[in-house]
Formats: sequence, C-alpha cells, structure tokens
Amino acid sequence: MTSLKQSLDLDCVEESERLCSFIKEQVLMRYKRKGAVVGLSGGIDSAVTAALCVRSLGKERVFGLILPEKESSPDSKELGIACAERLGISFEIVDITLQLEAFDLYKVRNQVIKKVFPEFVESCKFKVSVPQDLLERDRFNFRILTVQLPNGELKEKRLSISDWFQISAAQNIKQRTRMINLYYSAEKRHYLVAGTTNRTELLLGFYVKYGDGGVDIEPISHLYKTQVYKLGEYLNIPEGVLERPPSPDTYSLTVSDREFFFCIPYDILDILFYAWENNTPSDRICSEVNLTEEQIKRAFRDFESKKNSSWHLRELPGGMGL
Repeated sequence: MTSLKQSLDLDCVEESERLCSFIKEQVLMRYKRKGAVVGLSGGIDSAVTAALCVRSLGKERVFGLILPEKESSPDSKELGIACAERLGISFEIVDITLQLEAFDLYKVRNQVIKKVFPEFVESCKFKVSVPQDLLERDRFNFRILTVQLPNGELKEKRLSISDWFQISAAQNIKQRTRMINLYYSAEKRHYLVAGTTNRTELLLGFYVKYGDGGVDIEPISHLYKTQVYKLGEYLNIPEGVLERPPSPDTYSLTVSDREFFFCIPYDILDILFYAWENNTPSDRICSEVNLTEEQIKRAFRDFESKKNSSWHLRELPGGMGL
C-alpha cells in the first residue's frame, strides 16, 4: 500500500511540463496577453511560479515586481532580487510605504495596539499569532498580540475579536495595495498577473480576497506546500529561498505561517490535509504520523472550520444573474 507521504510524491519533470503548458495556453491563447507579472515576495511559492512562467513563456515575457514596505523583512527584498537575477528576468522594486500611509494604515492600526498596550510607541515592533497547542487540547482559535518594547522586552495579550478585526482590516490593505501595483504593472505591458497561492492556503483560506487572491491565474493552487518545495529544488530556486521559513511577512516582528495560521509544521500538515481530503481511516494515519486518534480529530476539526469559514474567498461576487 502506498503511504500517505508517498501519495504526495511529485514527478517534477512531468509536473513542470504540464504546468508550463497550462501557463502558456492561459497567457497566450485564453487571455491573449504578451506575458506575465509575478509578485516576488522572497518566498518559495512566488519563486516557483516565476520560474514556471519563465520556462513556459521565456524570460523576456516575465516581469518581477518586488513590493516592500517599512515593516517588511529585509530578507523579502533581498531574496526577491536573488530570484529575479537567477531567472534572468526584468524586475522593479516599488516601496509601497507611502501608499499605505495615504490610507493611514499604520496610524489607525497602532491606535488599536496602543489601546491594548498603552506603552506601545511607533518604534515598537509587533506580531499577531495563534496558540500553538492545536493538537494537544480542544480549544477555540483566538489571536495573541505580541509587542517588543524599545528595551527589547516582549509582552503579549489575547486580542478581543473587535480589536483583531480592526488590525486585520488594516493589515489586509497591504496585500490589496500590492494587488493594485501588480495590475498596474501588468496592464501597461499587456501582461496578466500570475498568482502564487498553493492548495493548502487556497482551501483553508490563508490569503486575502482581492489581495494576494486578486490574480488572473493560479498555476500552483493544486500543489501542497511540500510539493511546491520539491518543485523548487528541481527548478533550481536560490538556496536562500528554499531555506527560508514560510511567513506572511505582514508584521514588523517575524511570524511564521505556522505561528500565524496553521499551528502544524508543513511536513505533518500536508499529510494530514491530504488524509482529510481523501477520507483516510484514522488508524492508518496514526501509524504514519505518530499522532493519536484524538490529535488527528482536532486537526480535522480545525481544517473543517477554516474551510467552512473561508468559503466566501473562493466565490465570485453574488448577483441576480444576467
């Protein structure tokens, strides 16, 4: 019997050829565009998407856009540049800080943080995460705000739902501003925007509607994260990108995808998610991932909850029809 881990194995040669055919058909035949723009975040998903676009369209038809702001990790820009240079594509760096300040994003968001931590000042760093004991006990998901004071001291408090909504609404402007820049860059070249969302993110709702979800095509949306990494190795993605822990890079303090959303490391997450999607018996899962049946049930409840609560992200706007 094929193991769950083996079920996620990928024939990188065959898969890359299949995806290149898809991209070429979508760009040149369906959308009738000259090329593709990819937002290079310094992460594995955008690097793989850009590499596939180059293989299918040629480097002269792919343009990279690097969109930092004042709270971005410096690694994001540096690794985005490294990826563009490795692929030999033209690229541009557009700092979106002034655009975000025009929305009063930082000011409005910081007012919420200061309400939770009165000692918070603009020079402080912060992040939002969720409890990491998903597999250990039954619980509700809630958000934890962590701030780093000027003296380096870290403090954390649980966020109220209303405070989380305000911080999230402000932070999502970052992704939506990047989307605007991507479409400006694409449309003036008569290109399309290639998305970078993978399967786990898509089905559990780990993206922003009309933000990083605002794209024309999603070439890797059927691939689990571990499969994206395998494809990245095959496509000769820069080592720094392959080694970088996945992060939304939304907050001034570094937070990983695991800390912010998934609560489970990707090597286990993808196996569990695959098993959940394919109705795999729990005893078989237990034997392969060294988890108890109760832990697996907790993970599956979390998957179900996240998928159900994010259904609207995957829908077109509602209407009465033509």
